Amino acid sequence: MRQVIVYSGEDGYFVAECPSLPGCISQGETREEAIANIKEAIAGYIAALEEDNPT
Repeated sequence: MRQVIVYSGEDGYFVAECPSLPGCISQGETREEAIANIKEAIAGYIAALEEDNPT
């Protein structure tokens, strides 16, 4: 579980950001779309970390 912050951006889109993963930011036309997009971004971010640091 990760904390996600969703806020309204300057361009009218919703911005979703995961503070515990630096640079993991996404957006969407609706709040729901932004949340769905940040879930994908978090999964991709974690997958990239696992590829870079295999255990």
